[in-house]
Order: sequence, then structure tokens, then C-alpha cells
Amino acid sequence: MNFRRGLRRDEPEINFIPLIDLLLVILIFLMVTTTYSKFTELQVNLPSAGADKPDQRPRELVVAISNDGRYLVDNRVVAFGSAQAFAGELQRAAGGARDITVVIHADAGATHQSVVNVLEAARQAGLARVTFAAQAPAGR
Repeated sequence: MNFRRGLRRDEPEINFIPLIDLLLVILIFLMVTTTYSKFTELQVNLPSAGADKPDQRPRELVVAISNDGRYLVDNRVVAFGSAQAFAGELQRAAGGARDITVVIHADAGATHQSVVNVLEAARQAGLARVTFAAQAPAGR
């Protein structure tokens, strides 16, 4: 039996207007009481390096990339056929040494893909130390 057949229930309603009014008053209070200050300088004491320069530089394998896509390995022109073939050229130039550093001299007009090709070939050759050469500004 359904005894509540004739009763109609109204859906409850939440009035957000008092909540919004309260939040606006709190916001105005916070804006008025906040102090604004600027820090013009931040004092930072940076560490200084005290290491001596190494007596000898590590062995380097210089790979140059021109803007027209030519590769030079230790001033010798090497054609890039595949990453595996170029990895073999890098291993021959390194003389089987694994601790050699590959220095990439890329022209500003060289494509990114040519640099990625050298990185992939160095990875396949097992040469983990790779660095990029940068040119200092003319004013220095």
C-alpha cells in the first residue's frame, strides 16, 4: 500500500547568494589587509669551484657536420650511408678506445637530422661520451 500517493514533495533548493556575498566580503577584506612588498634584490651565495685543471685533456674524436650534409671525422670526409656504417667509421677512428669523447662541430645551417645521425652512430659504436662544440661570441 502506498499511503503517500497524494503528497507531492518539492525538490530541495540551495540558495548560493548568501555564500557569494560572504565570499565577496572575505575577498575585499583580504585585499585591503594584504601588504605588498617588492624584493628588489635576492642575496645568493653561489659555490665556487676549487678544482685544478686536468693535466691532460681526454682523447677527442672530432666529427664536423657542414651545412650541405657532409661529415668529417678527424678532418677526413666520410659518407653517411647508414648509422651502422658510420658507427664502424667512428670505431675505426677511435682505435677501439671506449673512453674517447666525441666532439660534434655542427654548422649553424646543418639539419637536426644530421646531428641525430651522428648521435645514433656514436651510440651504436659504444661511444658514450658525446659533447657539442660551441662558438664564442665575436666580442669576447
